[in-house]
Amino acid sequence: MPLDMLVTGRIATFAGETGFGWVEAIGIRGGRVAFAGSEVALETRADPFTERVALEPDEVAIPGLTDAHMHLAGAADATRQVDLSDAATLTEGMARIHAAHLATTDPADWLVGHGWDADRWGGWPTAADLETVAPGRLGAFWAHDHHAMLASRTALATAGVDPGTGDPPGGVVRRGTDGEPEGVLYEAATRLVTCHIPPIDRADLEGRIVAVSLALLSLGVVAVHDPGPLSPDPELDRSYPAYAHLSEAGRLPVRVLASLRDDALDIALAGGLRSGAILGANPDGRARIGWQKCFADGSLGSRTAALLADIDPEADRPLPPERRRGVWITEPGQLRERVERAAAGGIATQIHGIGDAAVRAALDALEPTAANVPFMPKVEHVQLLDRADLGRFAAAGIVASVQPSHLGTDAAQARLLWGQRAERSGYAWGSIAATGAVLAFGTDAPVEPFDPWPGIALAVRREDPRWPVGTPPFAAAEALTVERALRAACVGPPTSARETDRGRLTVGQRADIVVIPAASLAEPVEPGGALATTRPTLVFVDGRVVFEA
Repeated sequence: MPLDMLVTGRIATFAGETGFGWVEAIGIRGGRVAFAGSEVALETRADPFTERVALEPDEVAIPGLTDAHMHLAGAADATRQVDLSDAATLTEGMARIHAAHLATTDPADWLVGHGWDADRWGGWPTAADLETVAPGRLGAFWAHDHHAMLASRTALATAGVDPGTGDPPGGVVRRGTDGEPEGVLYEAATRLVTCHIPPIDRADLEGRIVAVSLALLSLGVVAVHDPGPLSPDPELDRSYPAYAHLSEAGRLPVRVLASLRDDALDIALAGGLRSGAILGANPDGRARIGWQKCFADGSLGSRTAALLADIDPEADRPLPPERRRGVWITEPGQLRERVERAAAGGIATQIHGIGDAAVRAALDALEPTAANVPFMPKVEHVQLLDRADLGRFAAAGIVASVQPSHLGTDAAQARLLWGQRAERSGYAWGSIAATGAVLAFGTDAPVEPFDPWPGIALAVRREDPRWPVGTPPFAAAEALTVERALRAACVGPPTSARETDRGRLTVGQRADIVVIPAASLAEPVEPGGALATTRPTLVFVDGRVVFEA
């Protein structure tokens, strides 16, 4: 049978386990790669009706990228919120909240935002700060890492948080010396407020998911692993209905594996859900069920990452003894129970683990059932890894799902709070890859921007153009080659979902193709250079053009 399309030029297939796997041409039939090899050999399989795409001499083609950790629905929802991510100071942040307060006419409406950073602002913001710019307002503002929330006095009162409120399991209420809640809630304590915030209208959410998905396609991202809502969703009535409806209607631009939080495990098991099952009634839809998402610990910036040794002390911000090794959002024993229950029902698990103690606990929980679940289990973030645990990912078939952009944001904090451990054991992507483990890259949007290219470049260079001039590379020995970093963006994520027909451009694979400048692959990679600023000129999904610059 003749080819539907013939693409010629420099094409990286990623055939095999190493190398780019360059070919001169690929032939596409029925949305899949039918042939890959020399241009002359494939030309004989074309006919006058075969569409031809010839790459320019300064272009190359690679497989479509998959973001292995992006809260797609959360990023869509965030587009309507107060954005504090580039507010340099507390004063600037409060000014933005004040503007939103004035622009929102109904005083009963919540003000919701995200992106503030206590380190960037030089201290923790308070409910009193909010009272000066939005008096009496219901307000809740996520920190940049979504592991702490600043709540207004009215929001705290609505949630029943007062001096007599104890810390919930896995959470902390920040208090003044008088015991009065100051406004910041850490980890599970954020749920005291989030359960009172009205969810976004589903039709509005669907429209925003489509808009963000189209932006992803323009960056070469053809699929997303959504680790679940940023707030509890025990009834699976937040993102799942939106994904199912979009998928049924053929309106979902990208492929989505949508995970469920562990608070929804009961309803998922009762409904017979399992990893890989279709979301919605369309068997050819692009939305499927992903993993169960559990949280072992908190985060670096919130000083809640679970550690094997004490956090390095800060003279101006001392932590009580019980907080110096972080916070267990889910105790190790409970983690294993939840993983085993999910596995028995055919649901694989991904575990948020940032500190070295949390990563160890996650590996302990995932190892016993790793070979018995539909998808490969994943440890998310792996920002600090004890060297004794390095070989366990490959040995057990557990994925290291990491977000390179976090190193750009967190390097100074890591060096400050983890001391010598930071560069000895932090963000150890090169060492993990060397063991043969599956490495999968994501962005963690909306915590970070969903542009994957700066993170890919950072994984190679271990430097970020945002850092002060003269800042040395962070653990330069952990750098990846361009080819290995791209495999973590293209091949690793589909492999983690045991998708054998995505991530490469070899025979039988889906024809998801991204055409980028050849300069993007040139080494040495420069911070903020061609790789970090890559913009595709052409993107295909299933052999059809979905974006053209």
